[in-house]
Amino acid sequence: MKYSELARRVLFEPLRTGADRLCILSGYATPNMASWLIKNLKEFKSGPIDISLIVGMVPFDGLSIAVHEGFKELQKEKMPQEVAHYQCSYVYDSAPVHAKVYVWLKGDEPVAAFAGSANFTQSAFGEKRREYMVECDALEAYRYYCSVENDTIFCNHAEVEEYVVLYPTHSVLDMENKPVGSLSGENIETITLSLLSENGEVGTKSGLNWGQRSRRNKNEAYIPLPAPMVRTGFFPLNKQHFTVVTDDGHQLILRVEQQGNKAITTPLSNAQLGEYFRNRLGLANGAYIWRSDLEEYGRTDVTFYKLDDEQYYMDFSV
Repeated sequence: MKYSELARRVLFEPLRTGADRLCILSGYATPNMASWLIKNLKEFKSGPIDISLIVGMVPFDGLSIAVHEGFKELQKEKMPQEVAHYQCSYVYDSAPVHAKVYVWLKGDEPVAAFAGSANFTQSAFGEKRREYMVECDALEAYRYYCSVENDTIFCNHAEVEEYVVLYPTHSVLDMENKPVGSLSGENIETITLSLLSENGEVGTKSGLNWGQRSRRNKNEAYIPLPAPMVRTGFFPLNKQHFTVVTDDGHQLILRVEQQGNKAITTPLSNAQLGEYFRNRLGLANGAYIWRSDLEEYGRTDVTFYKLDDEQYYMDFSV
């Protein structure tokens, strides 16, 4: 996702004044957007900041399983140095909140705030929507945020699912066994990507072995994306984040990057994708991956199913 003027003004420019805490209250929000914000903070060379997100409309129409699991997975991630603390909460014990309020603090003092139409989603802060946000009184906005915060529960609270109604976004998310079978009758786009390089082997310092070089995390990896596949428009470009549910029930946030959009990676940590594949292959963390490892497992490729513009299903089953 490119930086829109709205994103610059609301999400990044206050950093230049020394703001170090962002409080977000949004009727609707996605973990993809939270991941995108966290990843792009370093472009603005900020010091460590705190980010607190409240999702307000949960009492009205619940949450999708994919969004809830995505928020929980993001909560587990090791944050980059630009983020001192990140926390996501849901309104649950009151009337739903449809407001969209973004408050910046410096220390304990509210220094800037914005209110308007933009939910905390990639589509709202992208360049194709005509959302409108206006600067408002920072102290009053923060007081409103705090009043709503009293009615929230952490997304990773042990009993959160007793208080929040969850809905499947697609039948694949309901399947515990052989989930790919639930897609067979659907008109869903698919794409299969090889995990091998052009010479038929796993790249020695690319692909699943991207980190196999000096002073790199040896788990770092990416899924190769050939240029013809890039041009199909199957995956979102411009470094937009998207969620993938895997056939074994994991949730990953991915994006397309590198020169020529040749790689699919886990943006907050490239090692996350490598750890996932090494675990599936029964290998130790940081181990070199050979073609024979993939063949012994039973697959040298991976298939993606496009559920919508931000949600995909990844099949690496044998």
